[in-house]
Parts: sequence; C-alpha cells; structure tokens
Amino acid sequence: MGSYMIKRMALTVPLLVVISLLAFLLVNLSPMDPAEMVLRAQEVPEITEPLLEQTRERLGMDQPLLVRYAQWLGDGLRLNFGESYVSGQPVWSMLGPAMWNTVKLTLISCLLIILLSVFFGVVCALNEGRTLDLSVRGVTFLLTAMPSYWLASLCIWYFSVKLDLLPTSGMDSYLSYILPVFVIASGYVGLYFRNVRSAMLANLHEGYVRYGRACGLSEGTILKHVLRNSLQVAVSIFCMSVPIILGGTVVIENVFAWPGAGRLAVKAILGRDLPVIQAYVLVLAVTFVAFNALSDLIHAALNPRWRKEAS
Repeated sequence: MGSYMIKRMALTVPLLVVISLLAFLLVNLSPMDPAEMVLRAQEVPEITEPLLEQTRERLGMDQPLLVRYAQWLGDGLRLNFGESYVSGQPVWSMLGPAMWNTVKLTLISCLLIILLSVFFGVVCALNEGRTLDLSVRGVTFLLTAMPSYWLASLCIWYFSVKLDLLPTSGMDSYLSYILPVFVIASGYVGLYFRNVRSAMLANLHEGYVRYGRACGLSEGTILKHVLRNSLQVAVSIFCMSVPIILGGTVVIENVFAWPGAGRLAVKAILGRDLPVIQAYVLVLAVTFVAFNALSDLIHAALNPRWRKEAS
C-alpha cells in the first residue's frame, strides 16, 4: 500500500505543474494588455504609454514569462497570489474567507447527499421493481432534471416569501443553510443513489449471497457484506462529489447571495480581476486533483486486487 501511495502521489506533481501553468497563462491569453486591464479596473481616467510602462514595471510584467511564472508559483505556494486589480487588497484575504464559506456549504451538502444516496440506493435495491422503487426513482429524476436556478427561485418564493420561514439570502444563521443545501443535494442525489442501487443489485445476484443464504446466515449479515462491496464502487463517486459540488456552487451562491468563492469569481470575471480568477482556478484545480488521488487511495485500501492491478 505504501509503494502504491507514493507512486500515486508522484503522478499528481506534473499534473499540478501543468495546471498552475495554464492558470498563470490566463493573463497572457487575454487579448487586452494586462497593464491596461489593471488601469481600467482601477478606473484610471486617462491611460498613457508612460503610465502603462510604469504599471508593467510595478507588477513585474516586463520580465520574461518563465521568470514571472516561477515567481508567481513560488508566491502561490505561500498563498500569496498578489493584489486584486479592482480593490487593491491581497487576493487571498478575499478568496480565503469566501472559499471557507463555500467549503462549509459543500461539506454539509455532500454529507446529506451521501446519506440520502446510500439510504435510497439500499431501499430501492431491496424493493426492485415495486411501487416504492419506481416512486423514488421518478421523484429524484424530476428533481435532477430541474435547473438549479429555477428550483432555487421556487424555494425562495414558497418558503421565504409566501411562508416566511427561511431567509432569502446571506449567511446569517443555520437557517440560511437549509435552502441552498436542499437545492444542491436535490441535483446530485438522483445521480449518486442510482450508482448505489446498481451496485447493490449487482451484488445481490452474486454467488456469495446465495451461498450465505444456503449456509443459514441472517439477512442482516448478508446485507452488511453486500453494502460493503457495493460502496467500494460508490466511494470514488462520493469522493469526487466534493470538488464537483465545490466548483458547481456558482449558480446557487449567486441566487442566494451566499458570500462564497463562486460568487467572488463571478464578480472577478465581470470586473476582469485576473489575479482573483487565477487564484480561484488554481485552488479549484488542485482540489480536483487532490480528491481524485484520495479517491484512488481509498479504493485501493478497500480493494487490494484493484491496487495490485493498478501498480
């Protein structure tokens, strides 16, 4: 297991380097001069060539590309992503608290998604083809098919405006989590519980289940082994749900005015605040790579045969 872990973690290093390079090149791929973007973001009334040269020198844009990339990457490892073009504040002082708010929303949503997916997956597998199975699949499919912004607006209208039970926006109390978490979870439970259900059905028809019943094992004992084997398939899906939801909260955060990283990124895109966009893309990409590696490690720990084949 130790050698596989070292090999798997070593494979992430070149991938992270490529991702960081692509994030850095966002500035250079822009059709507009980065120095001019800085001045326009700061609402400078008159942009002259001497002012552009001064801005390039101040931001280090007059240095070679690889030198700037090495310096940016080194600073980024210390969570120093420069200053915002718009506000002039350090990027991490803006992105750090916003990312933490998004992480809290993501983790609560993922916990609810995992619990509901496992519960509905097991219940539907044990009631295959019955009314309960068909009803749960139909309702979850309907919720998954609904656009998240439409479902969020509907929830705000009914629970916040009509019933006056929950806040419409912000992050004032624990009640502020209910509607965003529900909307996020409703879009993913229908996808993930089907994987658990399919894995459960596949294992219920395996030979070891018939052998266990023939040996007189209780249904609870058999179900425990079936669930364990089924979750080996679903564990990678659940691990990857964290970065997927983390990057997919942009719409929800803007609808509910949630002070998260997704909302901050939208503001940065509209204001052409490239340092904030660079930092957001890099942090999100690193999260995807890290959870992908974690998914493989957990899968390898649960399934030694898969670890042997992968190595």
